[in-house]
Amino acid sequence: MSEGDIEKVIEELAYFRDEMLRLYQEGELSDDELIDLKGFVNTIITHIANGNKSEERLVNVMGGTVIETESERLIRLGVNQGQAQMIVELEREYGLNDEEILHQMQEKIGLSFEQAMVYFKQYGKQLV
Repeated sequence: MSEGDIEKVIEELAYFRDEMLRLYQEGELSDDELIDLKGFVNTIITHIANGNKSEERLVNVMGGTVIETESERLIRLGVNQGQAQMIVELEREYGLNDEEILHQMQEKIGLSFEQAMVYFKQYGKQLV
């Protein structure tokens, strides 16, 4: 996309944003509808821009941040899932207790405690 194309897209996004805000102010869009519409537009922008240098600029027009697409999330979870399974299996062989295994998943692959619990329940025994 050329710089001129980007400027045209920004202009159109600003118009769309202004129209959404006008409809919101007139009571034709609820809080939830406004938030959802902005989120949908940002998802589309993120998908179309696919990480190019204009992506953040386009998303900022809508008042959002660059988001992770569903396919990116699934790819990320797939990698984490395989790593989590390996950690549970290996650490179990070395005799670590449940809390130590959860800690290893958080430390080694950067999972939150909640994410680690999901994988632990899937690949290990339940916490006692």
